[in-house]
Amino acid sequence: MSSERLLDGTDAAPLFTPFSLAGVELANRFVMAPMTRRFSPGGVPGEDVAGYYARRAAHVGLIVTEGTYVDHPSAGSSDRVPRFYGDQALAGWRRVVDAVHAVGGRIVPQLWHLGAGREAGAPPHPEAAVFSPSGRRGDGTVVGDEASTAEIDEVIASFARAAADARRAGFDGVELHGAHGYLLDQFFWLRTNRRADGYGGSLANRARLGAEVVAAVRDEVGPDLPVIYRFSQWKGGDYDARIAENPEELETLLTPLVDAGVTVLHASTRRYWQPAFDGSPRTLAGWARNITGLPTIAIGSVGVPTAFRGDDESPAATLSLAPLLELFERGEFDLVGLGRALLSEPAWATKLRDRRLAEIRTYDSADDSRLT
Repeated sequence: MSSERLLDGTDAAPLFTPFSLAGVELANRFVMAPMTRRFSPGGVPGEDVAGYYARRAAHVGLIVTEGTYVDHPSAGSSDRVPRFYGDQALAGWRRVVDAVHAVGGRIVPQLWHLGAGREAGAPPHPEAAVFSPSGRRGDGTVVGDEASTAEIDEVIASFARAAADARRAGFDGVELHGAHGYLLDQFFWLRTNRRADGYGGSLANRARLGAEVVAAVRDEVGPDLPVIYRFSQWKGGDYDARIAENPEELETLLTPLVDAGVTVLHASTRRYWQPAFDGSPRTLAGWARNITGLPTIAIGSVGVPTAFRGDDESPAATLSLAPLLELFERGEFDLVGLGRALLSEPAWATKLRDRRLAEIRTYDSADDSRLT
């Protein structure tokens, strides 16, 4: 399907205005979204990974790296997903930062703990128990014991150490992965959080771990470095899941994060244009921005031929940017995430800006397995 349909007579110039992200100046409103690629043998990002990010950093305002494991033993175990600890891995990330900065880009790492939401094909570390709020997955499968408060403290410390290392490595901020059914999101979600202590029960209690991680990260990086928090309603394999049934519940969950020091909210959806709640056309990013007053990142099938994991929407909804510009003009978001579109076309944003639409290579799923 031709990329020439992207504009459909729409002027994309507003998305190419600069933006100050808590004092970090971005050249435009496009953000490379985190996408797990598994191209880091031994958990160490190499020169090829640095080149991969640099080629895209030259065209977007901000890079958010793929998810990177924090140093907690149960954070994740895939040998090809990058770590954010250890001398070799951190040296690799410093090379990535240098490569991105050399082309004038900005970059933050996404800090990640899988919890009970294990990746396919990645069994738990043989010496580590699965860590989760209540020892169960969203489908009710029992995978371990309820995490103790001492174990929770250890996880918080792991995120804080990773954030401190990110600051020392020269990153322009950090993103915390609190979406898609992974650890921080498991505490949000009632189906995985059945605790009866101060980390479970009420919405405010379920937000407590996320807020404590944010506060610990903020203590390590200081008052100025941007801290992005990614959240979602949907989970891997459960697209109807919800952590909030209405704007009031969303406010209860997000307010502790904001009070703890979050500066940007990354509202992960599969279709950026869909309303978040009945009775209003406002999107999840729009509600987060309206509720908190913070900048938001919208994401979900921007600029690709088909919507993410499903064909229930017309391709016109994903390829045309007219709905995106309309939402931007309505003040629903400040930044927009690009995922699959950038895998096939690193210069996607620049070619859009210059109206070289015929030159844009449309996303091809074969590019999922290539590091180009």
